[in-house]
Amino acid sequence: MSKIIVVEDDQEILDALVDVLVHEKHTVDALSDGADAWESLQRFQYDLVILDWGLPGMDGLEVLKKFRSSGGATPVLFLTGRSTIDEKLTGLDSGADDYLPKPYDMREFRARVSALLRRPKELSSEIIRWSDIELDTKAFRCLRRGEEIRLLPKEFALLDFLIRNRNLVFTPDQLVDKLWAGDTEVSVDAIRQCVKRLRTKIDVSDRPSYITTVVGVGYKVEEQ
Repeated sequence: MSKIIVVEDDQEILDALVDVLVHEKHTVDALSDGADAWESLQRFQYDLVILDWGLPGMDGLEVLKKFRSSGGATPVLFLTGRSTIDEKLTGLDSGADDYLPKPYDMREFRARVSALLRRPKELSSEIIRWSDIELDTKAFRCLRRGEEIRLLPKEFALLDFLIRNRNLVFTPDQLVDKLWAGDTEVSVDAIRQCVKRLRTKIDVSDRPSYITTVVGVGYKVEEQ
């Protein structure tokens, strides 16, 4: 499971892309505005950026240039109706890793996504460390103080998401949307039960819970 941001101002195309990625078990942030995308890229860590060229707020090329100039090394797949050689070269020279002109077949889209996700990651390590918790996102292993804690897939996904986005508060509804959009078996109550199980497994009796409840709002983990 990878965390992917998709930025596309055509709602029909955006919905189709999100459906494909969620079906592949990825976590997806879907946006339609370039300025919002740039803000998210500054706040969150992603495994892949899928970016349209023509966007409101800030065009995709500008988002890409700002992202690369700020040190962002996450792979970027450019999706656009601009298909001349010069336009392709402009996108690639600005830092895109791949370029897929519209219209495209969803099978090719999936293949391009898979190829980019297989590339070695320069910034986003497969090992995520926070406090005395260590997550191996490829092996789906959780360690606390070097001791393995067995987590169910949804428990692992929730802890991974909160740690990647530490200090931010998420409501149960937001967690459902961001982690399991399209999964009709996941409800707000299921999120609460998942948090409860996680606390039982990872918390230590002589210290506060790793997962903080913000009363009346939701959950977060804090910078240690």
